[in-house]
Amino acid sequence: MKPMQLIAGLAFAIAGATALPSQAGVRLDIDIAPPAPREEVVPAARPGYVWAPGYWDYDGHQHVWRGGQWVHERHGQHWVADRWDQHEGHYRRVPGHWEHG
Repeated sequence: MKPMQLIAGLAFAIAGATALPSQAGVRLDIDIAPPAPREEVVPAARPGYVWAPGYWDYDGHQHVWRGGQWVHERHGQHWVADRWDQHEGHYRRVPGHWEHG
C-alpha cells in the first residue's frame, strides 16, 4: 500500500471512530425536580425563526436556567420545547427538538 493511501485510510478510520460518540444518546436521571419554569419576555417575532423557550438544564450539581432563543425554522416541522419527564421516580430531561407536522 502506498504511504498516501495508508494515511488517507487511517484518517478515514479515525474520523469514523470519533463520529460514533456524537451519535450515541446519553440519558441522565436525577432525583431533584426542576424548579418552575421562569417567565420570559419573548422578543418581537423574527421572520424565518421560531422561538424556543428557556428551560432548566442540570449541570451535574444543580439546575441552571438556559434562556430562550430564536431558532431557524424548518418548513413542515414544529419545535417541541425542552421538558422534564418523571420516569420511575426520577426526572429525565427531554431536549428540545423538531417534529414533522
